[in-house]
Amino acid sequence: MLDYAEPVTKLIDEFQRLPGIGYKSAQRLAFYILKINREEAERLIAAITEVKDKIIFCSICNNITDVDPCRYCSSPERDRRVLLVIEEPHNLVTVEKTRDYKGLYHVLHGALSPIRGIGPDNLKIKGLLERLRSSEVEEIILATNPNTEGEATANYLSRLLKPLGIRVTRIAMGVPVGSDLEYADEVTMHKALTNRHEM
Repeated sequence: MLDYAEPVTKLIDEFQRLPGIGYKSAQRLAFYILKINREEAERLIAAITEVKDKIIFCSICNNITDVDPCRYCSSPERDRRVLLVIEEPHNLVTVEKTRDYKGLYHVLHGALSPIRGIGPDNLKIKGLLERLRSSEVEEIILATNPNTEGEATANYLSRLLKPLGIRVTRIAMGVPVGSDLEYADEVTMHKALTNRHEM
């Protein structure tokens, strides 16, 4: 026997399919949808439909976009000599928030993970290599996540790219600003010491 009417149970089940959403969160979202008026619900439906209909991947960098090439790849103000490699499209927004980086991007759409069956052929690495053949890139910055999979991906890319004669760098990692040293694990502390700079 269902706890809720079937349409509500179906909605909870669909919300539960979303990443990071457990049963309780799915239930809260479903009841939120029940509370809002029809116009608000229609706006949500229209926004989801529009994303599915209009969003594509940039044919150059693989970022999500509604125009091809995306606004970063087509911008004449971007420095075409520097290419920042990231795992996912949302990582690009994090970098752009700094307002410091003015180069181009390449989105891999994941990281190497043999345990999950994700190898080099599952990532957008082939497109990266093709891009480098016909570009003026002088430096590639590897900005994969500072975890096991991100490190493995950065190491793999470094070995692949260095023979091309392009400078390959990795983003610095270590103790985050505003935290205490007592909370830093040994890997974080090791990275902080390794990536130290002169003052």
